[in-house]
Parts: sequence; structure tokens; C-alpha cells
Amino acid sequence: MKLVRNGSISHAGNAQLKIFGKLNCKSGKRMKKENRVFFKNRDEALSLGFRPCGHCLNSEYKNWKNGII
Repeated sequence: MKLVRNGSISHAGNAQLKIFGKLNCKSGKRMKKENRVFFKNRDEALSLGFRPCGHCLNSEYKNWKNGII
């Protein structure tokens, strides 16, 4: 929790589905705790093979889907 407050962590993801999004994402809050992983930034998540969330990162998701990212 301390890392979130000081800004060291800005995104979270689902290790099973390989999807990442903002920490306040409604979809992300429903995932099982054992599947949660955290990232410093979006570039870290992308480099690890995670795709952007279609809800909280809609424009990035569309770019990813179209092969732009």
C-alpha cells in the first residue's frame, strides 16, 4: 500500500489473463487477489506481455488491438 501512495506503483494486472489497467479500474477491482500483479508504469506491463484494459485504458486498448502499440 505504501508503494501505491508514494507513486511507485501506477498500474495493476491480472497474471492469468495478461491484462493491465489503472489501480482504480472497476474491472480490475473484481479480479481474484491471487491473480494480481503490480507495475511501476504501463511500459513495464507492456514489456511483460500484458495488454491494456478495454475499460479504463480504452484508447490504448484500441491502439494495441490495431497493432499500433
